[in-house]
Order: sequence, then C-alpha cells, then structure tokens
Amino acid sequence: MIKYAQIKRIFMANASARHILVSDENLCKELKEKINSKETTFEAAASEFSTCPSGQSGGDLGNFTPGQMVPEFDVVVFNEAVNEVHGPVKTDFGFHLIEITSRED
Repeated sequence: MIKYAQIKRIFMANASARHILVSDENLCKELKEKINSKETTFEAAASEFSTCPSGQSGGDLGNFTPGQMVPEFDVVVFNEAVNEVHGPVKTDFGFHLIEITSRED
C-alpha cells in the first residue's frame, strides 16, 4: 500500500537549485574546495567555468519537481542538505556541483 507521505513527495515535492557543470572531475573538486573555503562564490564559479547556459545566471536552475532532471541530479536535490555544495555528481552531461537553495517535501 502506498503511503500518503510517498504520494505527497512524488506529486508535491519541489526544489530550487543551482549547479556548475564541467567535463573534468578534478576541476569540479577544485571548484568545490574554492567555494567551501570562500575563495570564490558559487555564482562566480558558475559564471566562469560552467558549460551549461545557466552558468551565466550563477548556475540558477529555478524551481523543478522530481523527474524533471536526470536521476543522479534528483537523488541529490531531493535527499541532501539544503544550502550546502554537493558533488561532484557524475551524469551523462559531465560533473556537477549542486547547491540546493530551497526544497519543499
């Protein structure tokens, strides 16, 4: 039997996040270190290094629901801590750093 909490999560969950997409895992790790040490900001790193068009807006992806992004991305966004930098997360597109800016379950 499906529980209400499961249905609510599937149909009502939403999140907003920003990301940085690069092709090199080592660069992804270096950027994470620089962001976490406050040597740069997430937005600045996204603008300079991300290969995704969202990089020009600081990596902002806006609001989305489960299933709108690739599964590897969803696992992080809908399960990990908000306002922390997560990654590298490998997808078919490359390596991502993800910062969840808000989430409603």
